[in-house]
Amino acid sequence: MNYDLNPVPKKLNIWLPLLFSLVLVGGMLIGTRMQNNPPTVAAIEVPKKDDLLPSTLGQGKLEELIRYIESRYVDDVNKDELVKEAIDNILFQLDPHSSYISAEQLKEVNDQLEGSFDGIGIEFIVVDDTVMVVNAIAGGPAEKAGVLPGDKIVTIEDSLCIGDNIDQEGILSRLKGEKGSKVHIGICRGNNKIIQHFTLTRDKIPVQSIEVAYMLDDKTGFIKILRFSANTYEEFMRSLEDLVDNHQMKDLIIDLRGNPGGYLQEATNILSQLFDEKDKLLVYTEGNNVPRSEYKSTGRNFYDIENLGILVDENSASASEIIAGAIQDWDRGVIVGRRTFGKGLVQEQYRLRDGSAIRLTVARYYTPSERCIQKDYKSRDEYEHDLADRFENGEYYDENKIHFADTTKYYTKGGRVVYGGGGIQPDVFVPLDSVQVSGGYLKYHPYVPTFTFRYLESHRDNFKEMSLDDYVANFKVDDQMLDGFLAFATARGAKKNDRQWRQAKAEIMINLKASLARQLWSEKGFFAVMNLEDRAVIKTLDYLKKEKPLSLK
Repeated sequence: MNYDLNPVPKKLNIWLPLLFSLVLVGGMLIGTRMQNNPPTVAAIEVPKKDDLLPSTLGQGKLEELIRYIESRYVDDVNKDELVKEAIDNILFQLDPHSSYISAEQLKEVNDQLEGSFDGIGIEFIVVDDTVMVVNAIAGGPAEKAGVLPGDKIVTIEDSLCIGDNIDQEGILSRLKGEKGSKVHIGICRGNNKIIQHFTLTRDKIPVQSIEVAYMLDDKTGFIKILRFSANTYEEFMRSLEDLVDNHQMKDLIIDLRGNPGGYLQEATNILSQLFDEKDKLLVYTEGNNVPRSEYKSTGRNFYDIENLGILVDENSASASEIIAGAIQDWDRGVIVGRRTFGKGLVQEQYRLRDGSAIRLTVARYYTPSERCIQKDYKSRDEYEHDLADRFENGEYYDENKIHFADTTKYYTKGGRVVYGGGGIQPDVFVPLDSVQVSGGYLKYHPYVPTFTFRYLESHRDNFKEMSLDDYVANFKVDDQMLDGFLAFATARGAKKNDRQWRQAKAEIMINLKASLARQLWSEKGFFAVMNLEDRAVIKTLDYLKKEKPLSLK
């Protein structure tokens, strides 16, 4: 006779297969969720998850590998470093501009784009063994407390910051901090040895993206844009308002040299103010997983700008090239300078769960003539050395040596031929000033800001009654000042070389005058001096004064 040692009730016999099935399905669901939400590497927070491809090929392998290494590998490993290296290597396979940003770096990166940071609101330089305040930003905590240009910061909290205790990066990080937090600084003013103590409450400090806006002559304004951050359009409009309403500006030069780009929307908003017509195509973006998106002029420009000049160089990229491309394709203005960088890729930033982020290339952008100006990046080494190769090939001095990978001809509104596949070629070429890359200039120029700061300490009274216009017209860098600079530089390590000094002397004199003007009148002073000798500015002004500025040849 056979017996069941653990007899099962009949009802349970009926339901048992169903229970097993439920357990099995539940286990599968839990396993799937664990792969979708791994503990080691967080997924990208994409705003529209429906846009993602449904494929799960390879999903969870990286997390699984990290877990095996963490639990079984022969030596200790840094899990965070492994993950970072893995992400960096994955993004490296895509394109040069998809990148990983650590949580520690993200705030600083976002500060630049968002147009503000938390701090006390000063600009400073280290002169010899002393931290000197160059400028207290208007409305900032330092300016409100009475900190002045020329003040020497000698203590931060309880620590000395003079002599060997100076670390420029360390000082900057100690002065920055969360909004609302306090920092105690000690200052010496002039020749007074008594330390004045200030307790400053950190606040939001604006990072200006418009470096300067002023009138070059009776009708031509000049605006230099450093980057396209979240506030650039607003700053640009304030600058236009001042130049048009208060100075009757008619023509405008926009300086985008050295501008690496930023927010596309800020660039298109500015472009829309430069066209009278509505629905003019300014730029469009498109990618495999991103549908075509067009940016057009609104027809609601607040000021009438007649002739327009755009200054560019090899470091003008991304949003700068969007502006230059639209202006060129519609024959709206003259592009002056050297061939731009050649970045035609659009990134979106996605936060990861640990506070880090990735910037992922999602589309290419195209100018109104439908050209993509992105240069080739099949060889990463060639891409990274492109600017150096241009310099060595002589392109910076001779426009006939400019080479475009894409030989397709595109046409501006007026029928002029333009090319894609390697940046924006200017309408008017201005070669690089060879003196500015000469050995003598590069040797002596770094000492210019610190020398002029010291010079002003003992000569400030000479400039009390002088206006900027008087200074630009009448102040001369005399032999005594020049000899003082040369002695200052050589005493700090610049080995004197008569041939190099003769080569660089004239350019150093201009820079001394401009640097001194910056100390006295901020950026407006600097550019008021430098632009008088700037060949790109001079050539652009010449073209804007023509009856038909776009009759280029």
